[in-house]
Amino acid sequence: MAGSTVRNTSSRAGISRAARIAAAAACASLVLTACGSTKDSAAPAGGEGGGEGKVGVILPLLTSPFWQSYNDYVPKMAKSEDVDALKTVNSNSDPSQQITDINNQLNQGVKGLVVAPLDSAAISAGLDQAERKGVPVVAVDVAPEKGKVAMVVRANNVAYGEKACDYLGKQVKTGKVVQIMGDLASVNGRERSEAFRTCVKKKYPELKVLEIPAKWESDTAASKLDTLLNSNPDIKGIYMQAGGVYLAPTLQTLKSKKMLKKTGEKGHITVISNDGIPQEFDAIRKGQIDATVSQPADAYAKYGMYYIKAAMNGKKFKPGPTDHDSTIVKLPSGILEDQLPAPLVTKQNVDDSKLWGNTVK
Repeated sequence: MAGSTVRNTSSRAGISRAARIAAAAACASLVLTACGSTKDSAAPAGGEGGGEGKVGVILPLLTSPFWQSYNDYVPKMAKSEDVDALKTVNSNSDPSQQITDINNQLNQGVKGLVVAPLDSAAISAGLDQAERKGVPVVAVDVAPEKGKVAMVVRANNVAYGEKACDYLGKQVKTGKVVQIMGDLASVNGRERSEAFRTCVKKKYPELKVLEIPAKWESDTAASKLDTLLNSNPDIKGIYMQAGGVYLAPTLQTLKSKKMLKKTGEKGHITVISNDGIPQEFDAIRKGQIDATVSQPADAYAKYGMYYIKAAMNGKKFKPGPTDHDSTIVKLPSGILEDQLPAPLVTKQNVDDSKLWGNTVK
């Protein structure tokens, strides 16, 4: 999800989950379509303009260092963007709880919502409820499959999978590589998985891809990786789609099997990740992993606040380049998405002070 949305505890039965989401949907899509670059359509300074008020901010979870960092950035960025944000609400990896959280915020009279969806499809129930109340919504990290949002603030997740593919393809060249996937109910998990798979097939046919569907769950990643390594001890590369969830269990599993070799040592397994958290940077410095793609937790918070303020003031946007090194694109659903830059981090640039992972402790 983060880049990752993470579910460390999701052993609920599918029928139960579907029933709870359906029940929540009964009380629960949004707003304003967007159309100008951020520079063209900046909200008036000083909080002036028609529709401002309190903003609710709903998190998917707080069990990942990525989302913990995002949570820390929210009040800082709200202040810098002159947004009156309420204390964040944690949906605790439960899509039906997230719909309830949205409804609770709407009942409190918020004038805007910034939501990081757990489930790309299920979130539409909450967006519908917001739309009925005339409350604009900005989605962060995950694009909804249905429903209206003023803007999606997100990095290009297809590029995540392609960057991981190219890195492993150039480092490993031939042999078995595994991708530890996210939840395929999330567009992030689907896009990263398919992009990696397609890129390998097209550009690096000498690689054989093995896959672990891990649903953003650390325990699932650990157990399935352990099983896979038992039958495939010749793995040469690993792509983790969410370092915030998969880094610790992956390193732990490799260490338990005496397969955690440092970069440059014989038998080293090349590892690339997604997120850009401080723990990944430390692992790169130690030679435990080789690279990560930095998902911008700081920019997610900043532009989530920027776009919700703009939406509450009736500002509209259109596809094209922005003034902050990103590009607004129109998704097949018609929703606009500001695709923020997400740089590749290796030992060559891991100490760059501009990376958000180097600004938090």
